[in-house]
Amino acid sequence: MATTDIKDTAHPVDAPSVMRLLKRRPRLLALGEPAHGEDPLLHLRNDLFRGLVEEGGYRTIALETDCLAAQLVDDHVTRGTGTLDEVMEHGFTHGFGASAANRDLVRWMRTHNASRPTTDHIHFAGFDGPLEITGAESPRRALTALHTYLAPRVAPDLLPAASRLDDLLGPDTLWTNPAAMLNPKESHGLSPEAKELRLLTDDLTTLLATQVPAPGPRETWTRAHLHARTATGLLRYHAAMATLSEDRMAQLLALRARMMADNLLALTEHTPTLAHAHNAHLQRPRSTLHMAGRHHAWWSAGALVETHLNQDYAFLATALGTIPHRGVTTPSPTTLEGLLYDFPDTLYLIDAPRLSKALHDRPPTLRVSPYYGYAPLDPSHVASLDGIVFLRDIPQTQPGKGGTGRSQGGR
Repeated sequence: MATTDIKDTAHPVDAPSVMRLLKRRPRLLALGEPAHGEDPLLHLRNDLFRGLVEEGGYRTIALETDCLAAQLVDDHVTRGTGTLDEVMEHGFTHGFGASAANRDLVRWMRTHNASRPTTDHIHFAGFDGPLEITGAESPRRALTALHTYLAPRVAPDLLPAASRLDDLLGPDTLWTNPAAMLNPKESHGLSPEAKELRLLTDDLTTLLATQVPAPGPRETWTRAHLHARTATGLLRYHAAMATLSEDRMAQLLALRARMMADNLLALTEHTPTLAHAHNAHLQRPRSTLHMAGRHHAWWSAGALVETHLNQDYAFLATALGTIPHRGVTTPSPTTLEGLLYDFPDTLYLIDAPRLSKALHDRPPTLRVSPYYGYAPLDPSHVASLDGIVFLRDIPQTQPGKGGTGRSQGGR
């Protein structure tokens, strides 16, 4: 495909261009990234979010981080609770709090809200579960918060005693044993106590649903519902960790995706939301993974969300040319990234449906990455995308952990 053909599908990366490309304002606009830990991608995200807030009416940004920890960040940006250092340390997971771009985002959101009424505040959310690659946390935090919310609102004899919950939960180390990720027999998820907790959590969630019309701050109920979803999701995840099925890993990946999707759907009930995560969590085609000689397949959060939102879900995947400090050099001209790299601009938005039609007769090859942390965009996925954000180069030198260099085209 010639460079002149690509040019016909290219636009600036800004809020007006995105809205024109989509021809609508989706309730959930997802922006993916092909690699974590590259701050120019996050500065690009920040710039787009600012434009979407100022020109598109978006009021929430949701990141691939622990949904419970992220409440600390939202408290800070809306009410000024805690210091910036504290929320960066405790409000982000997966190491994302060390990012200078994430710090810039939180600082800007706080400044934006400080001079505006609460009705015009923008919000921060995490949509991942309290999960890491080594396992999942105890359901204690979520379940205790749910019980605390319900205690003054329903008859005491409808609730288990707090001491009973504590006894069933036991030490947190029962739930966080890292050996359980690889050995199901080490998991606490199918113990008699865990099974009883799943039943109690279902009862508490049902009680919460009966309180929807009750007077009080809507934010308080929304957070209680988040705690109910998270407790339910964690107990399901721990049960799956204890399962001896050959499809155990695929089920864990699917359950994580379901938790992500449920959190995103809950957010879109209130405000138009920009979600940012790895491309793989937001894609529409079925996700696949080869691990330990086995093939695993599941549906991502994006695929699950679209079944509910339909046209109110839109996904912009990000593709990259080079990441020199990761050994990712100039892409082959036969790959999708190579075709996009041939265009002279450093940053642009591609009309993916038009690009897919133009590539139909000569589909590009899949790029092979020398760096495990970078996933090239699958050419077969282009037709399923609403747009592609292409950043030609990540700067060679990025100061500090995660870097602070601004992306080309940023404000």
